[in-house]
Amino acid sequence: MSKVIKRILFILMAAVVLVIAAFGGIYFTRILTIGSIEKLTDYGDGYNLYSMDIKYDYSLEDIIDYGITDDQTMINAILKESLPLIPAKIEVPDYGCTSFTLTDTDGDVHMGRNYDFRKNTSAMMVYCAPKDGYQSVAFAALDNVSANVPDESTAKKLATLTAPFICLDGMNEKGVSISVLTLDSEPVRQNTGKPVIATTLAIRLVLDKAATTEEAVELLQSYDMFSSSGRDYHFYITDASGDGRVVEYDPDSENRELIATPTEAVTNFFIRYKDKVLPNQKNGIYGHGRERYDAVMKVLDEEKGNYTNATVWNAMKAAAQDPDPDAITSNTQWSVSYNNTDLTAEIAIRRNWEDVTQFEIHQ
Repeated sequence: MSKVIKRILFILMAAVVLVIAAFGGIYFTRILTIGSIEKLTDYGDGYNLYSMDIKYDYSLEDIIDYGITDDQTMINAILKESLPLIPAKIEVPDYGCTSFTLTDTDGDVHMGRNYDFRKNTSAMMVYCAPKDGYQSVAFAALDNVSANVPDESTAKKLATLTAPFICLDGMNEKGVSISVLTLDSEPVRQNTGKPVIATTLAIRLVLDKAATTEEAVELLQSYDMFSSSGRDYHFYITDASGDGRVVEYDPDSENRELIATPTEAVTNFFIRYKDKVLPNQKNGIYGHGRERYDAVMKVLDEEKGNYTNATVWNAMKAAAQDPDPDAITSNTQWSVSYNNTDLTAEIAIRRNWEDVTQFEIHQ
């Protein structure tokens, strides 16, 4: 064998070793993340609660800097950050729901949240502790990444690495909690020259960076909102002081101005236009779900002055929904009570009210 051929082979082998080493370096902490997945419930229908600890370093800034212009670029940006060097695809989800806040007799602030969606899903509790952000617990719908049984295959385990960027609600170590709820208006496509952020990325931004509701609102005001998957949304945000606001993009404003309105509860209609919304019907661009809002407010009114964690669960039960194949915001997939004061979360899957799992941010 000539020296030239030997040299070429040596260079090729060295290149292969470098590629393998680079791949291993990138995926070492991702493998640890996958290894942290734990199954927490065992329901016969195959839709369960899981938990995972995000051990790899991610950069939300890099995802935003990718340049989000539509659903596909949002997905591409998420995949590039969570699954580099691996070809993959995910679906963009829809979100129903009910959220509210109260302060109990011990002074603890709670956010109650029902996630409603007609298609069944497993849930993943996602624990994040970013180097340059706050620790948090948040919940993702695994059906959105085709991984309802994440330990079923390597592909599904890898899909769960996107979990930090597809969470639908959560709470951080500063006692800020946030949830997203769908609306019936045209999707927001702001274009004022600010950096563009998409729906679930806004949730990760608030969890990682906001210490109060006010900070969360200011953060969201610094971005142009892109509403993903062809639907419109608003966000409900609370903090440890009890400051509960819904962040909405005004459908009657030409530039879809961001409006943050204090409110005790929110469902799938614009709180700003509550007087235009009637229960048990669609109300044009202003939304629906007034009957669930009224059910929550009835519980809060009846128990006023005697709020406890049980009040949170009573309100979530009152607003919970059974499956309805014709209603996208039906079929309560999970109900979670966030305690913004002691930094715990309790969750029940698909109305299994007697089977509650608790998490702590500093667990």
